[in-house]
Amino acid sequence: MNDRLALLAATEEGLTEGEVLRLALQHAVTELNGLGGAVHLCGPMSALRLVTSTGLPPALVRGWQIVEQDSPAAPARAVDRNGRVWAPHGSTGSTDAFEWPGTGLASVVLRDDTPPVGSLTVVTGATGEPTEEQWTFLTAVTAWAKERMEQAPPPARPAPEEDGAGRLRQALRAVEVGTWEWDIKTGELSWDDAAMAVYGVNPAEFVPRVESWMKVVHPDDVPWTFAAAERAIRDRGTFEAEYRVGRPDGRYRWTEARARVELDSAGEPARMIGTAWESTEPRSARDALSRALRHMSDGFLAADDDWHITFVNHKAQEVLGSPEEELLGRVLWTLESLRRIPDLEARCRNAAGAVPASFDLRNPDTGNCHHVRLVPVPDGVTLYFTDVTDRRRDEAERAAAARAATERSARIAELTEALAKATTSQDVVEAVAHRVLPPFDATGLLVQAVEGDHAYNLGRPVGYPQAFLEEIDGRARVVSDPVWDAISAGGPLFVSSAEEYAARFPEVAHHPAMTGKQSCAFLPLTVSGVSFGICVISFDQPRRLTAEERTLLIAISGLVAQALERARLYDAEHTRSRALQRALLPQRLPELPSCTAAARYLPTERGAAVGGDWYDVIPLSAGRVALVVGDVMGHGLNEAVTMGRLRTAVHTLAGLELPPDEIMNHLNDIVGGLGEDSYATCLYALYDSTAGTCTFTRAGHPPPAIVRPDRKVQFLEDTPDPPLGAAEPPFNTVEIEVPDESLLVLFTDGLVESSERDADRGMADLARLLSHADAQDLHALCDDIITGLLPDGRTTGDDVALLVARVHALPSGQLASWPLPEVPQAAGMARRHVREQLTEWGLDELTTTTELLASELVGNVVRHGRGPVRLRLLRGTDLVCEVCDGSLTMPRVRHASDTDEGGRGLQLIASLSQRWGTRYTRDGKAIWTAQQLPGDDTFVPTSEAFDVDAIPPLGEEPDAG
Repeated sequence: MNDRLALLAATEEGLTEGEVLRLALQHAVTELNGLGGAVHLCGPMSALRLVTSTGLPPALVRGWQIVEQDSPAAPARAVDRNGRVWAPHGSTGSTDAFEWPGTGLASVVLRDDTPPVGSLTVVTGATGEPTEEQWTFLTAVTAWAKERMEQAPPPARPAPEEDGAGRLRQALRAVEVGTWEWDIKTGELSWDDAAMAVYGVNPAEFVPRVESWMKVVHPDDVPWTFAAAERAIRDRGTFEAEYRVGRPDGRYRWTEARARVELDSAGEPARMIGTAWESTEPRSARDALSRALRHMSDGFLAADDDWHITFVNHKAQEVLGSPEEELLGRVLWTLESLRRIPDLEARCRNAAGAVPASFDLRNPDTGNCHHVRLVPVPDGVTLYFTDVTDRRRDEAERAAAARAATERSARIAELTEALAKATTSQDVVEAVAHRVLPPFDATGLLVQAVEGDHAYNLGRPVGYPQAFLEEIDGRARVVSDPVWDAISAGGPLFVSSAEEYAARFPEVAHHPAMTGKQSCAFLPLTVSGVSFGICVISFDQPRRLTAEERTLLIAISGLVAQALERARLYDAEHTRSRALQRALLPQRLPELPSCTAAARYLPTERGAAVGGDWYDVIPLSAGRVALVVGDVMGHGLNEAVTMGRLRTAVHTLAGLELPPDEIMNHLNDIVGGLGEDSYATCLYALYDSTAGTCTFTRAGHPPPAIVRPDRKVQFLEDTPDPPLGAAEPPFNTVEIEVPDESLLVLFTDGLVESSERDADRGMADLARLLSHADAQDLHALCDDIITGLLPDGRTTGDDVALLVARVHALPSGQLASWPLPEVPQAAGMARRHVREQLTEWGLDELTTTTELLASELVGNVVRHGRGPVRLRLLRGTDLVCEVCDGSLTMPRVRHASDTDEGGRGLQLIASLSQRWGTRYTRDGKAIWTAQQLPGDDTFVPTSEAFDVDAIPPLGEEPDAG
């Protein structure tokens, strides 16, 4: 048994499917000592077809020519069970209209790991049912047969006969084509008369079932013919096969059939409709000419007098993008691929009138181009398709080269104009990138400047990876380096390939692989005979520049060198201006108990001029803080200096505790004195943490945004005064209540206004961002605002200053206030209030000094001022003692002589407090002192021998005792 399997395995390749099945059946019958056997294959969607038999007379197997798949016969049951079947004589599986010899039928499905394709049946002799070992052998044999069937070559066609003469049209018309239709679901088959003739069937004897077709197919052609039909049904595609058909005289003729599958409303295969014709005609002139035309390198198509396509070769099918069955019979100019050709019908009809025509046909999908010639013939017209893709490509390249030369000249003119306008090094690099790289089809640009013995990158290089740029930035002078060789020689250096690069510069041979550049032009930048830099233009492909291109690049490098030299001087000026501007802005914001602040400043990206935007946070007395944002109109060094002067003035005026409108008056005078062309905008906000209010005044500046704790956003609604330098005092002020932990957002117009967006839309965008942003981290909030409102975090035409402050109201427990009468005893009452309050706050160490300060301040008010009088203590980062009265007369420090009775009070206050000051209030003035709270390094002035309570009230004499 194993010997038989080994013998089968050793069978040479190249057996046809019929030979494979016959060999497998013979070994199976012999191994089981059977009387005979048969092999059936599954037909398309229906019955089993007998393809070979051995040891059985024709009369016995005639009834097994077609076996329905639902039949109780052993072959059908084996396929249905996808396994093996034993049908002893007398059982259901062996019941037929005739009597079988032997003891029974052993049937095994024909398959390996795929669905069944048929079955192999053995008529057993006296041994009866096969043993388990024999069943295993039958299974192995069928698996071998299935595998070899898949490897079998297609059947050979009959050899061609001698060529003969004849015209193409007569040969084509000699073919008789039959049509047929098969209902896949019911198995009903319909043939017309021509099809009856092709298949050699008498119409009177024709049975309209698909089995009629299965019976006439040559047994050796059954496997692949049925498989093609099954595949067409499964794929819902086209059936195409050439096979042999048995004729009544016993001979077989080659027949070719083609069909398409039609679907029902549910999308399932319903019918197959096709044609069939005999293909065994002697190889006449028709065959020879057809073969030659079909396989010629050019496409060929023939149409009849009615312009219907009658012949199309393989190349023409490829060009037109459709198979032969879809092209035959179609009118030439109705083809989808030819509809795009203008006036095709008119050209064809002219060709029919003996006027040949030609045109190009381009396939948009593949890019291939074919030249089409229409030649009239007696029976119609023929079309020849010649592939001219390469020829047209060469012509296009030559035309493109000519256009490129013209374009390069125009680009050079544009480059000259752009370089004349360039102000910074980056402007020069961008001008070269936009106007030099495209005309030369270059993909990389690198500009470096020499400083000492190092080369540094300038601007933003184009087409190079970051790792490479970091490696060469600041690269020291070395030997065998293309950059330094070109700079040292003062002449250009051209490298046409990566291999040449590696050979000439082995120390940096890895650069082409690292950058992806295959060829480069190293152009030194030279001015007045001194090379100060290099311009590298590179290409992704190997390229040997022509002499014209090299001359042009050398000329370009001269223009770039002159522009870059000017730009470097401008860059140095700009760097100094930016450094000055940064020095004039706050280096860090103060940390205050009344507010937490964060700020951002972004210079303009237009040119290199610095701007005049600024911001500031100024701590004031009594828990107050000033928030300032301003913008000096214009850009340049003068504007930056003016900004510094205004910021200093604001600091000085705020330190004098002037009201916001008076500060704005003084700033207006300063700007007005700078000249008629000097203007500035300013927003000054004064927040009082003790009252929870904020006073605003603004001169031509955008209103601030107030973000309440519930994230409701509002902009200050007031009428702004004109800009500083154009305004007429007085300035308007607006005071509003600001809830604790609210945000005050101050900004310049560059944040919300640009050439693409007006101020109203910008402020609406800002309000939307503020209402949804996370305001816990003010620095992160500033970044979110910048990112949300400015493209790529940069301005386009103006500076941006942004100041965000979260206000903190002074807790009620850290503020104490008392009204005092206008009597001399008020000083003693003030001392008592101070002593009690400091004891409550645990600041007993400051009691003595604070009592003395309060007594002196109150006594001064009672003596020189007028009511009402009020004493306040504020506990924050320091201790503030404040006395208010209704007088507008400000005290001043006097230099009293030894004999003067008065004039020493303010000197005493200055010596006992850390700082002191005065300010105007709505009803008069306030005098305040500030003392540092006790700590490890805090010095608190005291006087052990000085008893404040021993001082008599004003107007009383001291006790005699």
